[in-house]
Parts: sequence; structure tokens; C-alpha cells
Amino acid sequence: MSRPMASRGRELLERLRTEVLILDGAMGTMLFEAGLRDGGCPELWNETRPEAIREIHRAYLEAGSDIVETNTFGGTRLKLAAYGLADRARDLNRRAVEIARSVCPPGKYVAGSIGPTGHLPDTVEPLGDVPLEEFRANFTEQAAVLAASGVDLLAIETMMVPEEALIAIRAAREVTDLPVMCTMFFKYGREKDIDRTLWGSSPAEAARFLTDAGADIVGCNCGEGGPDRAAVIIREMREATTRPLAAYPNAGLPRLVDDRTVYDLPPDEMAAGYPAILDAGARIVGACCGSTPAHIRQIAAAVRGWGGGT
Repeated sequence: MSRPMASRGRELLERLRTEVLILDGAMGTMLFEAGLRDGGCPELWNETRPEAIREIHRAYLEAGSDIVETNTFGGTRLKLAAYGLADRARDLNRRAVEIARSVCPPGKYVAGSIGPTGHLPDTVEPLGDVPLEEFRANFTEQAAVLAASGVDLLAIETMMVPEEALIAIRAAREVTDLPVMCTMFFKYGREKDIDRTLWGSSPAEAARFLTDAGADIVGCNCGEGGPDRAAVIIREMREATTRPLAAYPNAGLPRLVDDRTVYDLPPDEMAAGYPAILDAGARIVGACCGSTPAHIRQIAAAVRGWGGGT
């Protein structure tokens, strides 16, 4: 079982030498559109609303995505504990892979999403609140279940704290030989015109420590500033690592309208920023919060029309 999955992962890495692959867009935005309420557990929908998750994957694939991510961003025990679902972690992750795999055609890929836990390891003083071993056990469990269930790569994403990102990468490396992608959240400092993680790391520093920890693909996702800042971040990362780079920014900045969070970049305006991301060196591009299949359709068109390449 594991050999053909690892083979697809190797195929994906090989394709990145000469191709740009399109990741999907936001899962959370689509879940709220489908009826998820504030405070609801997105991962529980893998069990209670599987057809809704399946339709989201289908919509992104039809829009041009080469890679869809499982609905497991908050699938660690630590994250699920907030909903009283810690003991369901294995089942909910396994079910998410089954759903994504069921609609993924040949030549496309399923990435197992692994997000931050919402806690800090106790090695981060004085704020750490969870023992380091518990962090490692959480990420090891989720990575092992996702790999055994049939994903083609692991997508460790929206990481804000370097220590947590490194624990997640090393945990994944311990349990699978699948490709590991790790992307960081960057905050834009307008006064100094710089991008930094919440712990103060520059894009170049992040690229180096993610690479050194064993990530096969590194980059940025979510964050502030949309595609314009993603292009700057990827350019700085390119100078610090030889690994393939990934970028999937938010659809601009969020604002609250009638008690709903909306993002300010429509599909055509967002896609207009992608040639610069590709010129900077990204070989996996997609979109994060606020994006929809309409955004991915425009981004895929921008990639097809891009005049660069390797």
C-alpha cells in the first residue's frame, strides 16, 4: 500500500522540476458557505457532511487544481480537544483522506493538511503550555494516519512558531517517506516594509530552518498582503534554499461585513498578482483564506499564460 503512494509523491517532486502545479483554495471559507457555523468543528464534517467536503474538492479540481488538501487542518488531538473530539483524531483524519481520494482523478494529488495546534511547546519559555513530547506525539499520529490512509504528500501549513514547524516536519519524517511541504505564516510590517513570522524570522531564515529540518518543499501561505507580499517572500526564500517553493496567500485582507468575514480581492485581481510569484520562483501556487474555486480558475489561467518556466 505505501509503495504506490510514495511513488506518486516522488512523481510530484519530479514534475516540479519543469512544471508549476496548482494547489486548491480555502477549505474553511467554503465550509462556512456550505453552512458551518462559528464554533463548529470543520473536521467533524468528514463524518457528518462527507458529500459537502467531496463537492468542495470536486469544485477545486474542476477549476484547475492539481492538488487538493484533506479537511484535516485542525486534525491533531490537541486541536480537536477543544470540541471534545480528541479521541476521534484517527477516524476523522482517515475519513478525510477517503473523501479526497474518492474524487481525485489520475494525474492529480491529495495532500494531507496539518495545521498548528493552537498551543506552544514548553521549550518556548515562558509561554509554552504543552510538553514537547506531547507535541511530537500529536504530529506523529496525524502524519502516520494521513500517510497510511493514502495521501501523496503532507502539507504542514500556516505555521507561526518555528519550533512547532520543526517538530511537525521531524515527526512526519519519522513515520513516512512521502514528500513533506511546510509553509509559514508571515505578517507584513508596513512601517519597515518587511515580512516576518510571528516569532520574528525573516523569509530567508525560515527557508533555511525548514530546509534543514527536512522539508522537501517550503514556502508561505495565509498571512498578510495577498499575492503582492507572497511574491516578495518567495523571492527572499529563493535566495536561501534550493528546495521547490510554494505560495498560497489569502485573497487580500479580511474585513467584517454583516457579521461575516470577507476578503477584498476578487478572482481576477488576485490572479493578476501570480506572474510575479512565479517569476520569484514558486512552483506550487494556490490560495488560502477567502478564496473560492473562482479564484483558482483565474489563477490556473494566469499560470497557463505565464511566459516563464525552467
